[in-house]
Amino acid sequence: MFDIEKLAARLKNRERNILDHEHAVQSAVLVPLVFQNNEWHVLFEVRSHVLKRQPGEICFPGGGVEPDESDQEAAARETCEELQIQREHLKVLGPLDILVQSQYFFVYPYVGMIEENTTITPNEEVEEVFTVPLSWLSENEPQLHYLEMKMMPNQDFPFHLIPNGKDYNWRHHRIPEYFYLYKDRVIWGLTARILRHFLKWI
Repeated sequence: MFDIEKLAARLKNRERNILDHEHAVQSAVLVPLVFQNNEWHVLFEVRSHVLKRQPGEICFPGGGVEPDESDQEAAARETCEELQIQREHLKVLGPLDILVQSQYFFVYPYVGMIEENTTITPNEEVEEVFTVPLSWLSENEPQLHYLEMKMMPNQDFPFHLIPNGKDYNWRHHRIPEYFYLYKDRVIWGLTARILRHFLKWI
Protein backbone atom coordinates (compact mmCIF):
# COMPACT_ATOMS: atom_id res chain seq x y z
CA MET A 1 0.00 0.00 0.00
CA PHE A 2 1.21 3.49 -0.82
CA ASP A 3 2.67 5.17 2.30
CA ILE A 4 2.17 8.95 2.16
CA GLU A 5 4.07 9.47 5.42
CA LYS A 6 7.15 7.70 4.07
CA LEU A 7 6.95 9.78 0.91
CA ALA A 8 6.72 12.99 2.95
CA ALA A 9 9.78 12.00 5.00
CA ARG A 10 11.82 11.24 1.86
CA LEU A 11 10.85 14.52 0.20
CA LYS A 12 11.61 16.54 3.33
CA ASN A 13 15.29 15.53 3.32
CA ARG A 14 15.74 15.40 -0.45
CA GLU A 15 18.31 17.71 -2.04
CA ARG A 16 17.17 19.21 -5.32
CA ASN A 17 19.09 18.77 -8.54
CA ILE A 18 18.44 19.69 -12.16
CA LEU A 19 15.99 17.30 -13.84
CA ASP A 20 17.73 14.80 -16.13
CA HIS A 21 21.14 16.03 -14.94
CA GLU A 22 22.52 12.51 -15.24
CA HIS A 23 22.10 12.71 -19.03
CA ALA A 24 23.77 16.11 -19.38
CA VAL A 25 27.30 16.88 -20.49
CA GLN A 26 28.84 18.44 -17.38
CA SER A 27 31.91 20.63 -17.67
CA ALA A 28 33.86 22.75 -15.21
CA VAL A 29 35.99 25.80 -15.93
CA LEU A 30 38.22 28.10 -13.93
CA VAL A 31 38.47 31.88 -14.15
CA PRO A 32 42.21 32.18 -13.38
CA LEU A 33 43.51 35.33 -11.70
CA VAL A 34 47.21 36.20 -11.94
CA PHE A 35 49.09 39.10 -10.38
CA GLN A 36 51.48 40.82 -12.75
CA ASN A 37 52.65 44.36 -13.51
CA ASN A 38 51.37 45.42 -10.10
CA GLU A 39 47.75 44.51 -10.76
CA TRP A 40 45.40 41.56 -11.09
CA HIS A 41 44.72 40.07 -14.53
CA VAL A 42 42.35 37.42 -15.84
CA LEU A 43 44.09 34.70 -17.84
CA PHE A 44 42.54 33.31 -21.03
CA GLU A 45 43.45 30.48 -23.37
CA VAL A 46 43.32 30.38 -27.16
CA ARG A 47 42.27 26.88 -28.20
CA SER A 48 44.59 25.05 -30.58
CA HIS A 49 43.65 25.27 -34.26
CA VAL A 50 44.00 21.48 -34.60
CA LEU A 51 41.14 20.77 -32.19
CA LYS A 52 37.86 19.56 -33.67
CA ARG A 53 35.67 21.64 -31.37
CA GLN A 54 35.94 25.44 -31.39
CA PRO A 55 39.49 25.67 -32.77
CA GLY A 56 41.13 29.05 -32.25
CA GLU A 57 38.46 30.34 -29.88
CA ILE A 58 39.17 32.07 -26.59
CA CYS A 59 38.15 30.22 -23.44
CA PHE A 60 38.91 29.56 -19.79
CA PRO A 61 40.76 26.39 -18.77
CA GLY A 62 38.33 23.56 -18.26
CA GLY A 63 36.75 20.39 -19.51
CA GLY A 64 34.53 17.46 -18.68
CA VAL A 65 33.81 16.30 -15.14
CA GLU A 66 34.95 12.71 -14.62
CA PRO A 67 32.64 10.26 -12.80
CA ASP A 68 34.99 9.97 -9.82
CA GLU A 69 35.56 13.69 -9.18
CA SER A 70 33.67 16.80 -8.12
CA ASP A 71 33.17 19.71 -10.50
CA GLN A 72 35.65 21.76 -8.45
CA GLU A 73 38.25 19.02 -8.75
CA ALA A 74 37.63 18.90 -12.50
CA ALA A 75 38.14 22.66 -12.87
CA ALA A 76 41.44 22.47 -10.98
CA ARG A 77 42.65 19.33 -12.77
CA GLU A 78 41.89 20.68 -16.24
CA THR A 79 43.58 23.99 -15.44
CA CYS A 80 46.73 22.27 -14.22
CA GLU A 81 46.80 19.96 -17.25
CA GLU A 82 46.22 22.67 -19.85
CA LEU A 83 48.64 25.20 -18.31
CA GLN A 84 51.04 22.49 -17.09
CA ILE A 85 51.33 23.87 -13.59
CA GLN A 86 51.55 22.05 -10.27
CA ARG A 87 48.38 21.77 -8.18
CA GLU A 88 50.05 23.48 -5.22
CA HIS A 89 50.51 26.61 -7.36
CA LEU A 90 46.75 26.94 -7.89
CA LYS A 91 44.26 28.04 -5.25
CA VAL A 92 40.57 27.61 -5.99
CA LEU A 93 38.78 30.54 -4.34
CA GLY A 94 35.19 29.42 -4.82
CA PRO A 95 32.27 28.83 -7.19
CA LEU A 96 30.31 31.10 -9.48
CA ASP A 97 26.74 30.36 -10.59
CA ILE A 98 26.12 27.25 -12.69
CA LEU A 99 25.60 28.02 -16.36
CA VAL A 100 22.80 25.92 -17.86
CA GLN A 101 23.25 26.31 -21.60
CA SER A 102 20.55 23.75 -22.33
CA GLN A 103 18.83 20.87 -20.58
CA TYR A 104 21.77 18.71 -21.56
CA PHE A 105 24.80 20.96 -21.09
CA PHE A 106 25.90 22.43 -17.75
CA VAL A 107 29.03 24.42 -16.94
CA TYR A 108 30.32 24.75 -13.37
CA PRO A 109 32.58 27.84 -13.16
CA TYR A 110 35.07 28.52 -10.37
CA VAL A 111 37.42 31.38 -9.62
CA GLY A 112 41.04 30.57 -8.86
CA MET A 113 44.36 32.24 -8.27
CA ILE A 114 47.64 31.14 -9.83
CA GLU A 115 50.62 31.73 -7.58
CA GLU A 116 52.87 34.61 -8.64
CA ASN A 117 55.94 33.65 -10.72
CA THR A 118 54.45 30.28 -11.67
CA THR A 119 55.79 29.09 -15.02
CA ILE A 120 52.95 28.44 -17.46
CA THR A 121 53.68 26.17 -20.42
CA PRO A 122 50.43 25.47 -22.31
CA ASN A 123 49.88 21.88 -23.49
CA GLU A 124 48.97 20.79 -27.03
CA GLU A 125 45.29 21.76 -26.59
CA VAL A 126 46.24 25.41 -26.10
CA GLU A 127 47.63 27.61 -28.87
CA GLU A 128 48.62 30.39 -26.45
CA VAL A 129 47.56 32.21 -23.30
CA PHE A 130 47.13 35.91 -22.66
CA THR A 131 45.89 38.09 -19.82
CA VAL A 132 43.59 41.08 -19.55
CA PRO A 133 43.87 43.53 -16.63
CA LEU A 134 40.94 43.28 -14.25
CA SER A 135 40.82 47.07 -14.21
CA TRP A 136 40.24 47.16 -17.99
CA LEU A 137 37.51 44.53 -17.80
CA SER A 138 35.79 46.41 -14.98
CA GLU A 139 35.80 49.68 -16.91
CA ASN A 140 34.74 48.42 -20.35
CA GLU A 141 31.24 47.12 -20.98
CA PRO A 142 30.88 44.35 -23.56
CA GLN A 143 28.86 44.64 -26.73
CA LEU A 144 25.47 42.95 -26.40
CA HIS A 145 23.70 41.01 -29.16
CA TYR A 146 21.04 38.30 -29.10
CA LEU A 147 20.44 34.80 -30.41
CA GLU A 148 16.96 33.39 -30.92
CA MET A 149 16.50 29.75 -29.89
CA LYS A 150 13.43 28.04 -31.35
CA MET A 151 11.97 24.55 -31.07
CA MET A 152 12.36 22.56 -34.30
CA PRO A 153 10.30 19.32 -34.14
CA ASN A 154 11.36 16.46 -36.39
CA GLN A 155 9.19 15.57 -39.38
CA ASP A 156 7.96 12.43 -37.63
CA PHE A 157 6.87 14.38 -34.53
CA PRO A 158 3.32 13.31 -33.46
CA PHE A 159 1.62 16.67 -34.05
CA HIS A 160 -1.80 14.96 -33.87
CA LEU A 161 -1.22 14.36 -30.14
CA ILE A 162 -0.79 18.01 -29.16
CA PRO A 163 -3.21 20.99 -29.23
CA ASN A 164 -3.26 22.87 -32.58
CA GLY A 165 -0.97 20.28 -34.19
CA LYS A 166 1.59 21.87 -36.49
CA ASP A 167 0.31 25.30 -35.44
CA TYR A 168 1.30 24.71 -31.81
CA ASN A 169 2.67 27.90 -30.29
CA TRP A 170 6.18 26.75 -29.33
CA ARG A 171 8.16 28.81 -26.86
CA HIS A 172 11.34 30.37 -28.08
CA HIS A 173 14.07 32.00 -26.08
CA ARG A 174 16.24 35.04 -26.57
CA ILE A 175 19.79 34.46 -25.37
CA PRO A 176 22.24 37.31 -24.77
CA GLU A 177 25.66 37.14 -26.42
CA TYR A 178 28.39 39.37 -25.00
CA PHE A 179 31.52 40.47 -26.83
CA TYR A 180 34.57 41.89 -25.04
CA LEU A 181 36.93 43.51 -27.55
CA TYR A 182 40.41 43.77 -26.04
CA LYS A 183 43.11 44.87 -28.50
CA ASP A 184 42.93 42.22 -31.26
CA ARG A 185 41.11 39.69 -29.06
CA VAL A 186 37.40 38.87 -29.15
CA ILE A 187 36.07 37.19 -26.01
CA TRP A 188 32.54 35.92 -26.56
CA GLY A 189 30.21 32.96 -26.07
CA LEU A 190 30.01 31.07 -22.78
CA THR A 191 33.39 32.50 -21.76
CA ALA A 192 32.04 36.05 -22.02
CA ARG A 193 28.87 35.13 -20.13
CA ILE A 194 30.88 33.62 -17.27
CA LEU A 195 33.29 36.56 -17.32
CA ARG A 196 30.45 39.10 -17.15
CA HIS A 197 28.84 37.20 -14.27
CA PHE A 198 32.17 37.23 -12.40
CA LEU A 199 32.71 40.95 -13.04
CA LYS A 200 29.18 41.83 -11.90
CA TRP A 201 29.60 39.71 -8.80
CA ILE A 202 32.83 41.39 -7.69
